[in-house]
Amino acid sequence: MNKRTKIAVWVATVFFVGTLFPYAYGAVDSGLKQLRTFMNVLEYIKENYVEPTDSETLIKGAIRGMVDNLDDFSQYLEPKDYNTLKNDTRGEFGGLGIRLSKVDGFVTVMSPMPGTPAFKAGVMPGDRILRVDDKELINMDLDEAVELMRGKVGSKVRITMSRKDEATGEYKELPEYHFKREKIVPEVVYYRMLPDHIGYVYLVDFSGHSTEELQKALAALTKQGMKSLVLDLRFNPGGLLNGAAEVAQLFMGDNQMIVYTQGRKPEFYQEFRTQAQALYPDLPMVVLINQGSASASEIVSGALQDNDRAVIVGQRSFGKASVQQVMPLADGAALRLTIAKYYTPKGRLIQRDYRDKSKKDEGGIFPDVEVKVDAREEAKVFMQYNSIVYTPGKEQPKTEFTAKDPVLDKAVEILKEGPEKIIAKKEELEKAAREKAELEAGAAQQAKNAVHKK
Repeated sequence: MNKRTKIAVWVATVFFVGTLFPYAYGAVDSGLKQLRTFMNVLEYIKENYVEPTDSETLIKGAIRGMVDNLDDFSQYLEPKDYNTLKNDTRGEFGGLGIRLSKVDGFVTVMSPMPGTPAFKAGVMPGDRILRVDDKELINMDLDEAVELMRGKVGSKVRITMSRKDEATGEYKELPEYHFKREKIVPEVVYYRMLPDHIGYVYLVDFSGHSTEELQKALAALTKQGMKSLVLDLRFNPGGLLNGAAEVAQLFMGDNQMIVYTQGRKPEFYQEFRTQAQALYPDLPMVVLINQGSASASEIVSGALQDNDRAVIVGQRSFGKASVQQVMPLADGAALRLTIAKYYTPKGRLIQRDYRDKSKKDEGGIFPDVEVKVDAREEAKVFMQYNSIVYTPGKEQPKTEFTAKDPVLDKAVEILKEGPEKIIAKKEELEKAAREKAELEAGAAQQAKNAVHKK
């Protein structure tokens, strides 16, 4: 490099640094001010709080508060909690049989598992768990709450819950439940043949054997002459991602998009596509969802909906589909941080932000055909279907369906008339919406150009 070039580079560097330095300094200075405020608060608490405190406890509390402020799934893990996460390989455990999520800061029941203590006691989806024995659960980490409910088979536990009053919309505390923990072995599939050769499969969740059991059910229904299918994912809280991908792949063509993840960093973008030809690519389908359908259920229903492979009937799903990454920390603790969210093939965000009420229309899967059902009536349907899911090795209970199920009735009606009619209508509406958006964008651009000319 000659002398003249060196001088030019030096001048350019000085100009670049001099131009950006005020902005960089401003950002650093703002951060330093906040850190200074944090240290002042920390020292003031240590010196003046009514009880003695130590820096380690205060700093851990600050970290926990910072992470909890992000979303319901990011979490600061104490060393003991991180070890539990790493070593928790139990497929069977002593518990109550409740699938849980975090909603508005409350530990909330997604659904009780069929035949478990919670199910037999009448615990319902949407119930909030307030206390386990005498420990308050409000704002407690979900994993910590789950551990309180698990325990030795045969041991007892007291649970206090609240339930939403449909008339007032308020949650009312229920009488205390007294449970004896049992070994929980979830069952995942129930199926039967409806009139007009319509197969019906109720998928309880997406666990390790869901795809295998679903395939057995579909094969049995095919032998019975199945010509169309109702896949019921109501109150299905999800489970394994690969289980969702495998189920979707049973009905979709090769190399079709199932779902993708996207975060702030490019490396967090990941696509999940079908890897082989479907076993049932042309089987007319209706998928049932409701507010208890979450996670893997939403991935499956969203993929089938966006690929025009099935008609979705019921109510808007729960909206739970985000990706967490665990970062070990120096003291044996760890940070579990949400780094990406799941999107349907057409780019719809599945994750629903319950904290930000301005985003109430974002997230979850919206059905093609909405069927609103009174919560009490839907509870009857839920309890009825779950009562018929039986434990292997025991005699299958006799099936009597007495509760009205308008969602299933609508699905049967659609399959009789032909789901392709609804799909075609949906495509027309989407095309019209795209054309309208393009026209509006063009008009906005013309107006912008006209302003620039003036």
